[in-house]
Amino acid sequence: MIKAVLFDMDGVLVDTERQICRAAIQMFKELGVTVQPEDFLPFVGAGENRYIGGVAEKYGFGLDIDAAKFRTYTIYGEIVHDCLKPLAGVYDFIDRCRTKEIKIAIATSADLMKMEINLREIGLPAETFDATVNGLEVVHKKPSPEIYLMAARKVGVEPAYCLVVEDAINGVQAAKTAGMYCLALTTSFSVEQLNQADWIRKDLTEALDLI
Repeated sequence: MIKAVLFDMDGVLVDTERQICRAAIQMFKELGVTVQPEDFLPFVGAGENRYIGGVAEKYGFGLDIDAAKFRTYTIYGEIVHDCLKPLAGVYDFIDRCRTKEIKIAIATSADLMKMEINLREIGLPAETFDATVNGLEVVHKKPSPEIYLMAARKVGVEPAYCLVVEDAINGVQAAKTAGMYCLALTTSFSVEQLNQADWIRKDLTEALDLI
């Protein structure tokens, strides 16, 4: 029986991969470094410290990660203003959870600044959820289970009764290591790459039967 649903954010509630990649590329360009979109792929779902820092390491570029993230998020906020939309089925899925009195939480590897931008732009402020956890609140990012275990504690539900909704390989691994059920959406990776998940769906419109 599912008593809590723990949502990743990017690729689950909203698709922002193209925009955050564009913002990070622009940030690197301002620092005099030319990077490519494919450079970021190994770090999808691991939080911006790795997303940005991993690419910097690849190019042997020393980076003030906090300053780099702040500049990237500032650019990102300008790019997405008034143009982000929730992914298919998000509102219906959340409504179904509420109707069934299932707790809901956000557990995103992104920093608070990006989380707030995204939720604001898609009309789901943090107050919509019973709890939120962002990347600044945990020491170990996905694929560590820390963020999902923290989210479960915040909503007061044992891991065995939690369903994680993910789109990234790192996130699926985190959910399963935490001892939780996992629904993977094929927003960012293929079915084959997400095969550790308990269920795999195209989007949340195809997953309403799970709750």
